[in-house]
Amino acid sequence: MNVARRRALTAFLALGSALTFLPDSAAAVANRDREKPEFVVPPYVGAYQPQGTDEQGQWLQADEAERTIRDLPVVIQDEELNAYVRSVLCRAVGNDRCGSARIYILRLPVFNATMSANGTMHVYSGLLLRVRNEGELASILAHEFAHFELRHSLTRFRARRSASDALAWASVLVGFSQNSGLRYGTSFQDLLYAVHGSLAAYNRNQEREADLLSFAYTTQSQFRPSASADVWRAVMNESDASAVARGQRTNRYGGVPFLASHPSDLERADTLSLMANRIPSAGDYDGREQYRTAMARWIPEFLSDQIKLNDFGGTEFIIARLASDGWTADLHYARAELYRTRGNPRDLISAIGFYREALALNPQMHAAKRGLGLSLIRSGSVAEGRIALQAFLEAQPDALDAAMLRTLIQP
Repeated sequence: MNVARRRALTAFLALGSALTFLPDSAAAVANRDREKPEFVVPPYVGAYQPQGTDEQGQWLQADEAERTIRDLPVVIQDEELNAYVRSVLCRAVGNDRCGSARIYILRLPVFNATMSANGTMHVYSGLLLRVRNEGELASILAHEFAHFELRHSLTRFRARRSASDALAWASVLVGFSQNSGLRYGTSFQDLLYAVHGSLAAYNRNQEREADLLSFAYTTQSQFRPSASADVWRAVMNESDASAVARGQRTNRYGGVPFLASHPSDLERADTLSLMANRIPSAGDYDGREQYRTAMARWIPEFLSDQIKLNDFGGTEFIIARLASDGWTADLHYARAELYRTRGNPRDLISAIGFYREALALNPQMHAAKRGLGLSLIRSGSVAEGRIALQAFLEAQPDALDAAMLRTLIQP
């Protein structure tokens, strides 16, 4: 083998260890975490400013994105709701820290929250719908803030850049080797999968770091630490309910796909439960009633958005979980709408019963009269349905679909 080919082979095989270019490998994270005392919040160092060109560039991009999103129609501008969510974050991480965050609540029916490099937090309405108390909400908000304090977006960016550089050099060497008569295509594909797999593992380790720091936040607050595990168990149960309603197999939560960016929900729930068991003397505050009061205006709207997703099993699970504290007229109405929307003959009979339960609790819930009338007509009880629709039109003569409904009550 000539010198050029030997050098090409040596350089290409050296890229097999390209994962070492990625900062904070899984082993490094594990070793570092073993050296840390458990559940320790680092000292607050005051307002943080970006350091270096990489981070400054990230902050500029995040600033531009914030200017764009703050005026979008999906942003909920309710000052009272925004102040409440912010108060939960501040109680979770402390008033000094939460001064670095700006919260935008997005009306999107997805269980999610994100944190940008510049301290912009996006809280989705689907998250607010699914959590049942302040403790559960605090655990998610604290997790996102932990990403910010740990500067994960910066280290993730640098890891991706290192991986991209490694793959770029590998592709150059592949081209060189082909010109030299060598063939390393299979090795390059193996390296490609290894690099992407390492990046996914790196992201999972960041999620674990954020879980640990957010848990440390909550141990120093008034919130019940086990609330964070409750969130992930509910996520799994909702996924199971959704799959069963669709006639599908439920997901397996014990394993982690090679390219998964987050740990499994089961791992997170079990780990957080174990950590909570280590500090039995921590706070026990849930804030369940306070949360219900703060969300009373919005939960019906968020449920309406959820029903439009056509996820019968998942939505019914969410409604039942909310009703664990007692059925309300709004929850009966949402369940009736869910069944009426699916529209099977037996669903319509169920919907009629749910609408009547809603009206028994709140006779002024006029939307329930509309749904009841439509369900009765579709199930064959035309005369009774017309009476219900007439009652709705008398209460809401300017409803958007009033003209259509009047055609249905014509003899």
